[in-house]
This record gives sequence, structure tokens and C-alpha cells, in this order.
Amino acid sequence: MRDTGIRARLAADPGLGAGNVLPALFAHGADPDGPGAAFDVPVDGFPAGRGLTLGELRERVAARAAWWHGRGIGPRDPVALYVSGSADCLLNFLALAWLGAVPALLNRHLPGDVAAEYVRRLRAAALLTDAEHRERLAGEEAGTALHADASEPGGGDPAAAPAPYRHHADDPVVITHSSGTTRMPAAVVHSHASLFAATKLFRLAAPRARGTERILSALPAAHAAGVSTLNLALCHRSEVLFLSGQDGDGVLAAIERWEPTGVFGFAATWAQLARHDLTERRLSSVSLWFNTGDCAHEPHIRRLVAAGSRVTVTREGVRRVPGSHFVDGLGSTEMGHSAFHLTHGPDTERYGRCVGVPHGFAEVALLDPATGREVPDGEVGHFALKAPTLAPGYWNDSAATYRNRLDGYYLTGDLLYRDAEGYYFHVDRAVDAVDLGGGEWLYTALSEERILAACRDVLDCTVVSLPADPAGGAPVVTDVLLALRPDADPSADRAPAVRAALTPAAAATLRAVLVIGEEDLILGPTGKVRKFLMRQRHRSAVAVAP
Repeated sequence: MRDTGIRARLAADPGLGAGNVLPALFAHGADPDGPGAAFDVPVDGFPAGRGLTLGELRERVAARAAWWHGRGIGPRDPVALYVSGSADCLLNFLALAWLGAVPALLNRHLPGDVAAEYVRRLRAAALLTDAEHRERLAGEEAGTALHADASEPGGGDPAAAPAPYRHHADDPVVITHSSGTTRMPAAVVHSHASLFAATKLFRLAAPRARGTERILSALPAAHAAGVSTLNLALCHRSEVLFLSGQDGDGVLAAIERWEPTGVFGFAATWAQLARHDLTERRLSSVSLWFNTGDCAHEPHIRRLVAAGSRVTVTREGVRRVPGSHFVDGLGSTEMGHSAFHLTHGPDTERYGRCVGVPHGFAEVALLDPATGREVPDGEVGHFALKAPTLAPGYWNDSAATYRNRLDGYYLTGDLLYRDAEGYYFHVDRAVDAVDLGGGEWLYTALSEERILAACRDVLDCTVVSLPADPAGGAPVVTDVLLALRPDADPSADRAPAVRAALTPAAAATLRAVLVIGEEDLILGPTGKVRKFLMRQRHRSAVAVAP
């Protein structure tokens, strides 16, 4: 049996959502010998990297569903997954969704004490860990009745799995967490409908995008984007390989070994890839780089689109030419999917933190926080969103659920402006922007973007603003912390270039340009620089300096 027409049948299925893609494929006649998924770790006797067929994937998921069912896990039970491997995360997600349970996916890099407190707040019925994460939890109490080892669920009997649960659109289907601005991440609950809305309304309604025939996912498996990529690949009947880590060296090695047509990831991964001389790597198979979460930096995008190759129509016919495409966007765990889209190629020039135009399913407004009214073109406002992709709220935290809602909009915490052509530009997170007085602002993310564009030997930078007098009342001063490329000269004076990249008001606050080691960057679980903690540490260092 072939999968001809399967996507049209899926798109027409009113009950299809994030929790039942796997059983729905079989209900609609998908070929069990077609592609399922591959993982970079062994799966129940299958070697790492070996693609499971759709039938094999279903069997491995059914085994886990039977195992969890046999231990009393059923509809609405939250189950925490704190594991290292992409397979343990995603196969158990599918199995728990099969039962109508609510898998709560923890990023593999969360510290043990944070993970334990997070699980306690979930009031989870069960916890699944591997050896590495049991060691992290040593001495911590997570408060679950069942604490299972990741090696156990795969031993279940697939024939003993109950019939798949019938999801309602509003049913909770998975809990993922934010990156945690300070330390404790927020538990974001996604519904059966919300986490699948973009795939159903946008992806399945259009032809399969070039570059998604063979997907390498460098997204964290425990993130909403990882789950969405799994469902997208299954619906598109694409081959997909999930990596367990997102470091640049590992991603490059996987590209050369597996030869994907598309690579999905976060901005932190692109920054790491950009450290390398990509002209020396075998990347010709890649025609698409897909970014979500934070929008990517211009220098990193330019390096990537210069690599790879793409199919294009010329006077001589359809040909494959050097250079690839990079699809950028701005998203968050709570948004469920990027609200904007923008495609870069080797010859595009729309940068400056442009995130593109809204998707058709997204209603976007930029609001003045004082009046709640929309700001005019060219003026920075708070990003507000209405979309079917939005997460319903936070698990066991109604106060946080309603705190960021206004007139039916979700306030993302981002600051953007819109130009006269209708393109949107991200300038900062609201918590990171600094009021310089007199209507002038220092936008740290936009400043970092401009510094990276001006200083090509800088790998990453962090803008830290603080009062000259810690007691308050003194003017703002700004220090710029630079992490350099390996071949850069650390003694070079970059202050003039940095100053020229800033607005006049921001440049007037510049106190120092400091070179730091890449290891000095404080990163969150997804690789994002944690600016709040960087500011705290830098303030402390300045306070104790002689």
C-alpha cells in the first residue's frame, strides 16, 4: 500500500491533533513499511541511526503504552520524563498520549534540584529517568508514587496495549517548559488542538515544502518544537532523525553522515555551526535550515545560506545550484508555533532582526503598555498574539495563566516594531530593555545584533547595563561582553566599532568592551544566553573589583 493521498485525508480529519497522529495514520491507510522515525541512540535492539518503519514505530510505542497502562497510568495523569536520549523522550510521549495521559517533558540539561522542584509542582503521578538523571536527583525528593527506569517501558507487550484514547480538542496532551529566565522554568500545557493547529491549518494545507523530505532535528526532543517536528514528519511521510544533543560539532557530523535535506534547530545551534568553516564540510544535501524560538542573528544566517544547495528553475530547466534557504521566525513555548515567517537566501538582505510577516493563522498587535492601544508603524510596542496555536496556560498555576492575557491577546513579553511594508522587527525582551530617559531606550537584543554584524570576529555578545552607583540614582552604564571566534585577536580594540553600532543614546552609556571566554556565557537548558544571570554575575564582579 502506498501513502498516496494520505495528507489530504489527514487534513480532512476533524479529530486529528497532537495526541493521535500515529494511530490516525493507520486509520487512514498509511503504509506500515513507510518512514517512521530514526534516533541517534539504540531503540529496543535497533541500532542508533537505523530508521524505524511506521509499523515498527507503532509496535515500539504500543509496547510502552502497554507497560504504562499496566502500572495504572491513564487519562489526565501527568508523567514526568527526565531523560537524555531523544528516543526515550519521544517514544514515551507517543505512548503516554496513546493512553490519554499527559507527558511532562523535562529538558535533559535541567539541574537536579530544579528538576525535582519542578516535578513536585507538577504533582506528577510518575517519573521516568535514566542513570544520568537519577544521579542528578540523588538526595532530592520528586514526590511521585512511581519512579521508573527508562530501560523498562520498551519491554512491554505491544499486544496488551489498550485501544488508543480518543482525544477532545481541549484535552491536555503534553507539558513542556520555558527556558527559565531566572532559574525555575514554567510548566506550559499544550492541548490536542493547539499544538497541532499550525500543522493542520498551514503545513497540511500546502504542498510539502522543499527541504522537508529528509529532516534532521537538532531541536531538543523535550521541547514543544521537538514534538511538533515529530508530528510534522509523520504527517508529511518524511524521513526524520532526532538528535539528543544540539552542539554544533555533533550536528555537523550528523549532517555529513545522514545527508538530510532540511535541518531544524534553535538559534544557539546556528551560532555554533557558524564557528566552523562550512566551505570545508559536506553540506551539499541541505537545502533548508529551519529556525524557531529566538530569531537568528544575521552573521550566522549568512554563513548557513552560503552553504548547501537548492533546486531552482533556470532558463536551462530545473537545476541544483549552490546556496540554501533559511526560514526564520519568532516563537516561544507558550506560542506553540512561530507567529511569523521569513525566508532568507544567499541574495536576501532583509535583516536587522526582521522576523517577517505573520502567518495567516496569527492575529498580531503591537500595544502600548500604558494605554493598551496599538502603536503606529515604526514605534516599538509589546507583542500581543491571538492564535489557535497558543498554549491554554500553565499547569497548576492559574495566576501565571491569566497574568499575561489582555483583551483576548497573549502578551509574549517581546518588543517589536512594524515597518511601512508590514514586516515586523524584534528588538528585545521587555525585561531586558533599559529605559535611558527622555524617550530613549537601550534594546539589548538589537544592540547585540548590530555589534555582531559590525564585528565579524565576534562569536557572541551580551550587553549588560547597570547603574554606575549600585545604590541607584546614577546614570546607566553599559558593558559589552564579547566571546570571540578562535582565530580572533583578543587584544584588538573593538570599542570604536561597538560604539558605532549602538544608537547615540546607548553609545553614550558605554563604559567598557570586555572579552570573555565562551565558557563564561551562562546558558539555559536550550542553549539560550541567560541575560538575567549574566547581569547578576557581572554586577557582582564589578562590585567586588578593586
